[in-house]
This record gives sequence, structure tokens and C-alpha cells, in this order.
Amino acid sequence: MSYAYPLIVPANTSAERSAPASDTALIAATATGDKLALRTLYARHHVRVYRFLLRLVQNEAMADDLVADVFLDVWRKAERFEGRSQVSTWLLAIARHKALSALRRPMTEVLDDDAAERIEDPTDNAEAALEKRETHAALRNSLNQLSPAHREIVDLVYYHGRTIEEAAAIVGVPVGTAKTRMFYARKQLRSAMAARGEATLETCQ
Repeated sequence: MSYAYPLIVPANTSAERSAPASDTALIAATATGDKLALRTLYARHHVRVYRFLLRLVQNEAMADDLVADVFLDVWRKAERFEGRSQVSTWLLAIARHKALSALRRPMTEVLDDDAAERIEDPTDNAEAALEKRETHAALRNSLNQLSPAHREIVDLVYYHGRTIEEAAAIVGVPVGTAKTRMFYARKQLRSAMAARGEATLETCQ
């Protein structure tokens, strides 16, 4: 006599292991004490968080320390993530708070593009790399003419790929305020770059 047994599938199949978990799922797992989930989040986002912090604090050692602080906060506060924004937006908001607390002032006066570029894609040829550095230098000089509040929005949108809505959430201002700041910042940058004979911000992304 034969018996029909239910098909039992292991909970952790190779297909499941190969499928990358979403950031939201990793946060949920971190909230339960899953250290592997936290390590995965770190591997996925630490470079972006580091570069964002480096622009704010202009100090590599401090940026490194703050990255560790950010992910320590994630470990401690993962259960507080409510899913109202992307995980990456939440991480940058934490990073911004850490940086401003460390600096004890609203914003840095200079964006350190030179240091940030050290971890950019190294595949450019020498001519392209030189042209990029010259363009970035001119753009950086123009950015320095903006107010800290305007520069912060530009940095988030153009250097970190955030939407206006995400930038507003990170900075903690209404979306309308962020849009107004971006409007005036772009207007000032176009004028400054044109005066230098350089491309506008839109072509320097």
C-alpha cells in the first residue's frame, strides 16, 4: 500500500537565498536582532552615507566615525522605521542629524568634492578625469556662493539622487520650501556658471 506524503519544502531554498531582500525587509529583520540583515544594509548603503557625510563634515575620519554611528542607530532603532519613506532616505536623515550635531552648526561652508571623488568610479581616462575635475571645481566654487540651506538641497538632489520630496524629508522642511530653495539655487548656479563660461548644473550631473 502506498501513502501520499505532503510535499515538504525547506524554508530556506537556494532560490530564496539567491533573491536579494528588500531594504524594508532588512530593516524589519534588523529590528528582530538579525545582525546579518544589518551587515547587508551596511554593505548596500555605507558608501552613499559616507559620501553624504563627507560633504557635510569635510573630514574623512569624522565621516567614518559618523557612518558607524548611523548604523548603530539603525541597529538600535530599526523597529521605529514606519515605512513612510525609502530606507535610504531614512538613513540620510539620520546621517544629517549626526553630522549637524557633530559640527554644532547648520552646514559646512565648503563641499569637499575632491575627497569625495576618491571613491568614485576610477575607469575614466586621464583626459576625461581632468575635464571632470575642472568642471567639478568650477561647480564647487559656484556652490560655495549659495546659502547653506540652498546648497544642502542641491547636494541631496544632484549628488545623492534624492527627489525633492525625499530631500525635504531629510532636511525636515515642507516640500514647497524645498522646491523654492531648489528654484533659487538653480537660478543662482546658472548665473554663476555662465559667468565662468562653464556648463549649467543640469549638464554637470
